Amino acid sequence: MMTDPQILLTPGPLTTHPATRQAMLRDWGSRDAGFIALTAEMRARLLGIAKGGASHAAVPLQGSGTFVVEAAIATLLKPSDRLLVLVNGAYGERMATIARRMGREVAVLRWPEDHPVDPAQLAEALRADAAATHIAMVHCETTTGILNPLAEVAAVVARAGRHFLLDAMSSFGALPVDLASVPITALMASSNKCLEGVPGIGFALIDRAALAAAEGNSSSLSLDLHAQWRGFERDGQWRFTPPVQVVAALVVALRRLEEEGGPEARLRRYCRNLEILASGMKRLGFPLFLDRAVQAPIIATFHLPKAAPKFQDLYDALAARGFLIYPGKLTEADTFRIGCIGAIDETVFRRLLDAMEDSLRFLRP
Repeated sequence: MMTDPQILLTPGPLTTHPATRQAMLRDWGSRDAGFIALTAEMRARLLGIAKGGASHAAVPLQGSGTFVVEAAIATLLKPSDRLLVLVNGAYGERMATIARRMGREVAVLRWPEDHPVDPAQLAEALRADAAATHIAMVHCETTTGILNPLAEVAAVVARAGRHFLLDAMSSFGALPVDLASVPITALMASSNKCLEGVPGIGFALIDRAALAAAEGNSSSLSLDLHAQWRGFERDGQWRFTPPVQVVAALVVALRRLEEEGGPEARLRRYCRNLEILASGMKRLGFPLFLDRAVQAPIIATFHLPKAAPKFQDLYDALAARGFLIYPGKLTEADTFRIGCIGAIDETVFRRLLDAMEDSLRFLRP
């Protein structure tokens, strides 16, 4: 795996494989046949991961994951539509903020940050809210690392005859998603999380019928995913200057995912990372914030006990030892986070635990 002196233990950007970084050393002409072929391979591989080739279109967009979430909401919701956002963390709140900023009608159904979305409560809310046309949820909410029940929520939305938008930013490429059997109108993700690429591309896998019906909805030129899709379908080219090196790196990362054994094999590696991390951190006095039953193997949130060093001191000590961790994002508890994803395996986490133990000795003389 990785031999770099600095390991990123964050939910993205994350530690990438040398072959992925190597792919960025070549320059590409954005209108060249070779780059057009790379883009086509990228789009096909993204659909293949989710078994969506028969029903969905892959629409990549320059920018971060938030860009493509905003683009999907702007493209798929008409001004008269109403979005119901299922929220148990900061990224669900962000979707609601995005929709409000563009003038869409928004309702929010909230749960505590340590509770998954409840499909039965959603079903009851939909019976009471006939005006909600689209339902949005974050699959793995990286505020805490909690995993929301995808198949159950999608089934509730489908039975109610509504459209389902899924932010799969931190889950796509590891946690299973099957667009052939789970009714999802649009899935949004990015290049730099479980796919283990570098930042710079967001993408949406969108039901073709819904996408075809979305012409003219977006008030944005550059964030119009219908127009972006039509451009790719017409000549295989991006409408505006693409991040060519990021595309090249993502194609290599997608090939590596296939070589590893696909999302199932990647999930096994991430689960092992979490297992080693959680047991070692508990031994060192840092319990998990979430119950293990709802903890996704993407990013883990740990309580920071009052007797522990301050987060910044702990961060600096670990950074000096080659590991970058992540601050907490909760308002109700003192926590910090450690990512389990990236081109790293359990040997890295054993080294991290050694570095953590050494840091604690250094900070508690």
